[in-house]
Amino acid sequence: MAEEKKTVKKAPKAETVEEKKAPKAKAPAKKAAKAEVVEEPKEAKKEAKKASKKAPVEEKPSRHEASAFARDVRITPRKVRLVADLVRGKSLKDALGILAGCNRVAKTPVEKVIRSAAANAINNFGMKEENLYIAEIQVGDGLKIKRFIPRAKGSASGIIKRNAHISVTVKERN
Repeated sequence: MAEEKKTVKKAPKAETVEEKKAPKAKAPAKKAAKAEVVEEPKEAKKEAKKASKKAPVEEKPSRHEASAFARDVRITPRKVRLVADLVRGKSLKDALGILAGCNRVAKTPVEKVIRSAAANAINNFGMKEENLYIAEIQVGDGLKIKRFIPRAKGSASGIIKRNAHISVTVKERN
């Protein structure tokens, strides 16, 4: 009986030695399988490119409005609202003309946001520049930065530096 147990113990060791040798022989087959897998996606990409060339060019989505916004413009909202009220409801060409003659510090960021909204309308939605008008322009409070300034007799006063959010929506007139 003791001899049988030894043979049983030796048999698994012999199998493990054979199993160790077997994977080395199968390794080239695995590499070949990996090479085939790599080639398939390349062919799939080529077919996808051919299919995209054959497909008709999709038109830009039709919408009747486009918008743009600027956050935390470092000018107080009250000053920006004065400029925004000048151009609300005007056509794009008229609004840019008004801003060109305006002598306010807030004209630059307002003009920049209006031009951005117009560019979004023209490039993304295929609207005509001649038909665009400013349908909506809103100015909101942005982040408030709090600072202190020294005052007489060792005291200090607070200063609130206000920022503005500007949002513009342009639409196309029919």
